[in-house]
Amino acid sequence: MIRINENYLKLTSSYLFVEIAKRVSDFQKHNPDKEIIRLGIGDVTRPLPKACVDAFAKGVAEMGEAESFRGYGPEQGYAFLREQIAKTDYKSRGVNINPDEIFISDGSKCDTGNIQELFASDISVAVPDPVYPVYVDTNVMAGRSGRNIKGHYDGFVYLEGNMDNCFVPKPPNEKADLIYLCFPNNPTGAVATKAQLKEWVKYAKAHKALILFDAAYEAFITDPSIPHSIYEIDGAKEVAIEFRSFSKTAGFTGTRCAFTVIPSNCKAFDKDGNWHLLHGMWNRRHSTKFNGVSYPVQRAAEAVYLGDGPAQVREIIDYYMENAKLIREKMEKLGYKCTGGVNAPYIWIECGSDSWEFFDMLLSKAGVVCTPGAGFGRCGEGFIRISAFNSRENVEKALRKIEESV
Repeated sequence: MIRINENYLKLTSSYLFVEIAKRVSDFQKHNPDKEIIRLGIGDVTRPLPKACVDAFAKGVAEMGEAESFRGYGPEQGYAFLREQIAKTDYKSRGVNINPDEIFISDGSKCDTGNIQELFASDISVAVPDPVYPVYVDTNVMAGRSGRNIKGHYDGFVYLEGNMDNCFVPKPPNEKADLIYLCFPNNPTGAVATKAQLKEWVKYAKAHKALILFDAAYEAFITDPSIPHSIYEIDGAKEVAIEFRSFSKTAGFTGTRCAFTVIPSNCKAFDKDGNWHLLHGMWNRRHSTKFNGVSYPVQRAAEAVYLGDGPAQVREIIDYYMENAKLIREKMEKLGYKCTGGVNAPYIWIECGSDSWEFFDMLLSKAGVVCTPGAGFGRCGEGFIRISAFNSRENVEKALRKIEESV
């Protein structure tokens, strides 16, 4: 008989954002005239930069001519995009990443989930709490956990974040093999200093562990002392894989383009302790299971780095960060403790009550959708996340409604 992967039965009832969508839909059904302002899910609202649109259109036009038509492209991504990424995102910051160490994909969410296929099912996994749910759920699906007990899966090492450590946990006392880190952090908006990341690289080397570093929000960093890449730390290329995305940087959430960096000397070990290079393994997996991002989309992504593209992207990021500043200032004025909103587009707010109850209160009284912190893990209880990804008009209106409701 055909059998299911019973690890799926361990998962909690629904993905966080599915539950939010359901609650909002139910509320709208019973309150059809109530205006809803969505400051919950981190989807962008500003249009693509003009430079990207123009490059996208040109790429599509090329696909309509016999002389410039392209069929299957390289699964790893076209050289023109990988070279720009290596030059602008890394070498300009003193980090020697080569184009062939970069793999273009359709999203960091996909890559952070898919990368764990390279690793044994009985390794120990360390995840932050609060945490982006994909890190946890994909490892549960792979069989690396036990049951969920009061918000934590048995078998995982949880890196607890709180106000005392500014939501930047230190390496654990126990051994972990695979470590998920995300800075600037989703959902808390926290950032890690070079000194803090050095501790993690040192830990990974000592324990022959691997860091999966999600840097999807690095473009929002405003503090020049904060590293944009794990590879700004000496020795990190041996023990870390980095994920980045154009989704929030340039509004590509509906266009889909991201990339993963696996340095040529990054390694993991077999059961006998022999080391193996991960670059070739990921290349094999990527080539087998992925047909590549379309040519026009990669041309649009390339435009992020060329001509007017950088200034247009910066303008969009600055717009969202001004929203973040308004949100944080208002919530602090109302007496709430906050993190984020300075080097990240998320504001993490201590709401002082059950986070789902606070979510329902804001929805019913203000018509504002936030994200309940409990959906990001046990340590998220008592917090909510508000996203800066909306129009200035909606943010200002939402803040007025929140002030009237709390």
